[in-house]
Amino acid sequence: MLFYTVIKPVVRLGLRVFFRRLEVRHRERLRLPGPLMLCSNHPNTLMDPLVTAVQRHQPIAFLAKSTFFKNPLLGAIMRSGNSIPIYRRQDAEGEGATTAKQLAASNEASFGRCYDYLERGGTVMIFPEGTSISERRLRPLKTGAARIALGAEARHDFKLGLQLVCIGTNYFDPTRFRSDVLLNVAPPIVVADYAARYHEDPTAAADELTEEIRRRLERRLVISRAAEHDQLAQQVERTFGDHLDPNDDPDTLYDNFELSRTLLDAVAWFEQHDSGRLAALRAALGQYLASLHTHGLDDDALDQSHRPGSRLADFLNLVLGLPVWLYGLLTNYIPYKIPAQVARRATKETEFVAAILLSVGMVTFPVAYAVEAAVVQYWTHDWRLTSLFVLSLPLAGFYALGYWQTLSARLRRLRVRWLPAATRAGLRAQRAEVLRLLDEARAEYLSQ
Repeated sequence: MLFYTVIKPVVRLGLRVFFRRLEVRHRERLRLPGPLMLCSNHPNTLMDPLVTAVQRHQPIAFLAKSTFFKNPLLGAIMRSGNSIPIYRRQDAEGEGATTAKQLAASNEASFGRCYDYLERGGTVMIFPEGTSISERRLRPLKTGAARIALGAEARHDFKLGLQLVCIGTNYFDPTRFRSDVLLNVAPPIVVADYAARYHEDPTAAADELTEEIRRRLERRLVISRAAEHDQLAQQVERTFGDHLDPNDDPDTLYDNFELSRTLLDAVAWFEQHDSGRLAALRAALGQYLASLHTHGLDDDALDQSHRPGSRLADFLNLVLGLPVWLYGLLTNYIPYKIPAQVARRATKETEFVAAILLSVGMVTFPVAYAVEAAVVQYWTHDWRLTSLFVLSLPLAGFYALGYWQTLSARLRRLRVRWLPAATRAGLRAQRAEVLRLLDEARAEYLSQ
């Protein structure tokens, strides 16, 4: 518990740095008094419990698959972080000595620890999918969450007051630094409402509660039914999201969430009712994106290149900001690059990338800053200058990242102007055709 208390502020700071925006819709539902059970989808392994845990003041006990506990170091961290092992049959394959009875006994012990937390008014978090895969879908749910909730209430004749809150965790680009995440929190389920059904048939009650969990999660997630639908929807959203939703509220991620759901619903509808129009859009968009890629451009560069703007102001901003960018680059480049290199070598599974980036970055940046501060202190012998230097490091790092993104965008716009006039005209004609097809499809979909 001490480790959990100490590490939580560090994780909160790390998440604020890692994500550009971490938005919680209906945050008050995450802060209900205990006993409380939290159920979430599981697209991003160790990141999923972290983004929820920092939203709640009280400690949370997490259920995690037993394989995490086999590594001595990781197991010690998991136990210190309030984690409880769950033993899955597929994790025990190849271990001949492990029997179904032993697995059941181990899980009963874990369930007992959950009951203890809940009976003391605590909070338990579980991921009922039982596995983590970085896809925009909800896999079939296990009944463990429902059985724990009902079992805890049954031990107190359904007077414990346990509530179950479902959380739709939506990552907009789960492996990228400075991306966005939306926690979409459902109203609580009062577990005691299932008392009568439990007394009739405990198994049926667990199935019904699990089904209610599924329904509440599905309503708060972006869910793709097919990989090709998801690919097309994401291409449209990332390329023409502002065109499709010109009234997008910049202060909330919920508009992006609704746009994603609408696009996926529309793609599925056209697949069933007008597949020819969908095929034409897919072909035109694919050709346009391939053409942009050939010239090292993106849609924003092509769209912005012909709009009026102050080129002198852009040039002055780049020149005046260059020294700060160089300073931020020199002082932050190594700790910034190491996590990416470690993640690239450590795993090929995208759902583990963000957790590795965050955990390694929480080590590399403090170590690098400490070494740099020691060097400055050695040369200046002035703690005030050293303190100012340390304060400047993260500010310069963020500035350098923003400067580079801005510089890259301006260079792409310049690249558009350097293209032959016929090539520019061809790209803009392709873009206009895609927008025409999108506008016609939107009108048809809305009319239905």
